[in-house]
Amino acid sequence: MELSNIKLSVLDQSPVRKGVTAEQALQETLELAKHTDHLGYHRFWVAEHHNIDSLAGSAPEVLMAHLAGQTKNIRIGSGGVMMPNHTALKVAENFKLLEALFPGRIDLGMGRAPGTDRLTASVLAPNNNFSDQDFVNQLFDLQAYFHNTAEAGTIQEKVKAIPMAATAPKQWLLSSSGGSVRFAAHFGTGFSFAHFINPNGGPEAVDLYRRHFKPSADFTSPQANVAIFIFVSDDPEKVKQHQALMDFRFLSLERGQGLSPVGYADIKDEVYTDAELERIAYNRKRIIAGNSRSVKEQITRLVNNYQVDEVIAITIAEEFDDRLQSYTLLKEVFKETENVAQVAE
Repeated sequence: MELSNIKLSVLDQSPVRKGVTAEQALQETLELAKHTDHLGYHRFWVAEHHNIDSLAGSAPEVLMAHLAGQTKNIRIGSGGVMMPNHTALKVAENFKLLEALFPGRIDLGMGRAPGTDRLTASVLAPNNNFSDQDFVNQLFDLQAYFHNTAEAGTIQEKVKAIPMAATAPKQWLLSSSGGSVRFAAHFGTGFSFAHFINPNGGPEAVDLYRRHFKPSADFTSPQANVAIFIFVSDDPEKVKQHQALMDFRFLSLERGQGLSPVGYADIKDEVYTDAELERIAYNRKRIIAGNSRSVKEQITRLVNNYQVDEVIAITIAEEFDDRLQSYTLLKEVFKETENVAQVAE
């Protein structure tokens, strides 16, 4: 896969940095969306999380409306809407309204997980048992609501998702285990593998998706991408500190300690056990970090392994300026490659 053909996109979780309020974190998401829109990124997705103090994004459809209204070209989407927390009708109406407001720019990325702990999930949707069949039923319902494919005599034939817009949002299924890959292939949705959650099995899942893909009203051919944590800086000390912070965050989650906002000064003297060092080595497979040249080499290997034409970057940094700069440098890596390809032609 030629690096010059790769589309760059963003997944943002509205991280609440140490010393920053949730309100400020959401403003940083808006500023990042404007920044990456100006740089020429392909899409900007926002996530759904609940009961996590350090992530301010709990309602992607609300945040998407704000972002789409203040950007021009970049696609705006959910990465994703956690379907167990919602009814298919409400999701369809939310996203049909967004599509009517911003035609041709809206993505509906969907996940099967609740995006939170089980207790919070039970409060969000008390009657949901998180079964595969429930998820499949929701996908069938969405096709009917978006593309008017309801069978005669069904509820979906009588109950319409409004507004009755001329176009529909593009549907994507998100997965970190490959569990949704056959659903994505069967329903003809896009498929996004969350390498930032699980660094194993992604290329095999994408290959399976491609081989079993059935064309749909959304996509006539398979569309896949990979999402991964990326941090670019030409300052080796910043790269070192970023990796140390990410190491600590991953271990905190695995210990059941949650995601409290921390800075490098808080964790620089941490001492890890041998078992924890093994987990750190494993978790670093979920991250691409380094200077521009190193990141370019790592992304090249990643896209060649996955055989995808799009990389979604998730960047969490201690300082917001470093987050902006990382996305700037990442885009420059691709621009340089594009320029070389154009000269060669």
